[in-house]
Amino acid sequence: MSANYRIVGKSHPRFDAVGKVTGKAIYGTDFALPGMLHGKLCRSSQANARIKALHVDAARRMPGVRAIVTAADVPCERYGSFIKDMEVFAAERVRYIGQPIAGVVARSAAEAEAAAAAIVVEYEALPAVFDPEAALAPDAPRVHEDLLQYKAMPTVRREGNISNRARLIYGDVEAGFARSDRIFTHRYSTCMVHPGYTEPRAAVATWDSDGRYTVWSNTQLPFEAQNTLADILMVPASQVRVICTVIGGGFGGKLRLGVEHYVAVMAKACGRPVKMVTSTEEEMTTAYPRQPVIVELKTGVSADGRILAKQGRIIVDTGATSGSGVGVGSSSALILAGPYRIPNLLIEGLAVYTNKTPTGSFRAPSGPQANFAVEAQMDAIAEAIGLDPLEFRLRNILRDGDVAPNGQQLGKVSLEECLRKAADAIGWADRKPGPWRGKGIACSWWTTTSGSSGVYVKVDPDGKVVMNTGCAEIGTGALTGAAMVLAEDLGVAVDDISIVSADSTATPFDYGAQGSRTAFAVGNACRAAVVILRQQALAAAAKRLDVAEDKLTLADGKVSGEGKSLSLADIARGLQLSGGGLIAHGTFIAPPTMYDAKRSENMVITTLNSPSFHAHAAEVSVDPQTGEVRIEDYVVAQDVGFAINPIYVEGQIEGGVMQGLGQALSEEIVYRDGRVLNANLTDYKMPTAVDAPRIRSILVECPSESGPFGAKGVGEPPVIEPPATIANAVAAACGCRIADLPITAEKVATALQASPRA
Repeated sequence: MSANYRIVGKSHPRFDAVGKVTGKAIYGTDFALPGMLHGKLCRSSQANARIKALHVDAARRMPGVRAIVTAADVPCERYGSFIKDMEVFAAERVRYIGQPIAGVVARSAAEAEAAAAAIVVEYEALPAVFDPEAALAPDAPRVHEDLLQYKAMPTVRREGNISNRARLIYGDVEAGFARSDRIFTHRYSTCMVHPGYTEPRAAVATWDSDGRYTVWSNTQLPFEAQNTLADILMVPASQVRVICTVIGGGFGGKLRLGVEHYVAVMAKACGRPVKMVTSTEEEMTTAYPRQPVIVELKTGVSADGRILAKQGRIIVDTGATSGSGVGVGSSSALILAGPYRIPNLLIEGLAVYTNKTPTGSFRAPSGPQANFAVEAQMDAIAEAIGLDPLEFRLRNILRDGDVAPNGQQLGKVSLEECLRKAADAIGWADRKPGPWRGKGIACSWWTTTSGSSGVYVKVDPDGKVVMNTGCAEIGTGALTGAAMVLAEDLGVAVDDISIVSADSTATPFDYGAQGSRTAFAVGNACRAAVVILRQQALAAAAKRLDVAEDKLTLADGKVSGEGKSLSLADIARGLQLSGGGLIAHGTFIAPPTMYDAKRSENMVITTLNSPSFHAHAAEVSVDPQTGEVRIEDYVVAQDVGFAINPIYVEGQIEGGVMQGLGQALSEEIVYRDGRVLNANLTDYKMPTAVDAPRIRSILVECPSESGPFGAKGVGEPPVIEPPATIANAVAAACGCRIADLPITAEKVATALQASPRA
């Protein structure tokens, strides 16, 4: 397919590569302004307590201190996405260890940290709840006693410690179980994991005498940051400008405000620029990690291996605020259903408060947790009924023309192709059980997040092209992909394009770098802009060349026809004088995905837009003495729709797999009584390049109807299947099915001791 195009479908270096490898890129942690001060937070040492008194006088007198800010300095009471349940500073009560109570501004970060440590807080301890299942009990301590008084989206259903109860319903589950020949029940759990971006959260803010705030930040969503800051500061959004610095990774962990609101309040308090950067300990204890979950599944199957009914419940531990948990609870229901034909379905997603750090979005929110449960159970069922796991999946997967569990009609479904290609690549037909070596497989589907994208595209008088977008580049190379789409359609070289991005004042609105949408949505906006630019260029050339517009073509940087031609540079120079320039505004909003609203209750995420399908397969070996798992081979077959930039797509797949393997085998934020025990990168076992196995990518191209040149979102899917794939491979290798992540050597060894393989 790529042979039909000049640029798209071919690998191209990322636009930001040179700046990053030479060290010239200015990250948020690098950014500085003259006269800048530094901020640090005083955080709660209690998981649930009333604040009886706050003593700041000693801290205020310490060297270098310029200001101390508290809840009294923040106009807004609460903010949040689905439910306004977050406070900038705790005013009367703290709800988790690490919750900010006050902020200190000083000449240096060290002086600010020393002063923050000198602030004394008197507490009245209150009963806390750390187990999400215990939080569901009627007599459990309430994390938010006034929950029903908070402002919230109208679709959210709140009660007790539940921030939302979402349900996906279809058919008659009880009747389906009654018709089933076998019924299986399983329970799975996953833990809290950090997104693992290289650069911590960082921001610098200024406040002018006219009341305007400017914030330089490594946020993924400059426009959401602008709007949220405006809510918190109680000023019009036009008085807040958010400019993205170069971002050292995000993976969803930088979707919501991190430190931007604190530096904004501090900048106003002291009248000077203020910078704040989180420490590793703060990242591990107070960032927005992936939610831990508990999943219960009950599945009924026929004698010939057809799924007849499924009932499930996922409990999403959102921590002390709802954060992204309301959305994760909803999307979990779609993933728990799986890409399977199930005539009778009842899935419930509960987002539950506990007195732990607020959680957030992390690459494919809900995907790895829910898929781990679904695909591990698929293997367990296949083993119990004596059916090959691949064959069991193939008998039940969704196909072209099927209606998905949420009622959306599916067109091109590439799941069988992905499953067969992954299985063939791993040598599935030759697999043998043990000894101590096994192969596993898992599959899933995922969405391409919708939302509006706008671009300004301008051709300069020298023929160079500027692409102006509100979307931030978070390290994925997605904006390079969008620029390749622009170059292909406009008939120019990729190297002739430059990108201006992510400034809430100077760039057009974009929904943001999230949900695998950047190349998809910004690329489509570029295509819309080119339609206008083409009209402008042809009209101008027609006049100057005295050739009818329908006889002209735009290609190779010039307009040609009837033996005459004008370069885009010539046209742009002429239009600068007579028509305001060769410039266009392109926008894209993904068309709505139709679904059956009667099948969902209180779901804030109801569809999978431009869905992608994918399958992973792995071969592992297990040491019978230590339980250590070694990955011998790993294969991904992913439907990318169309690979705009194949090397970038493969890079995203490899990186996503490594993050998924971390969750599968080693990563876990360990809590005890609401306190993180491993708040460092020594005890938090994140895999490194040395731990990376061979990862082979098979790009399946089943074009999307909406994406540019048929492209689909590619960034999030690779992280979804690794936990289930590894769990299934480990079970094949040693006969032990580990139902709670991570699958550590200790867990495997313990399971082998309890039930050693003969």
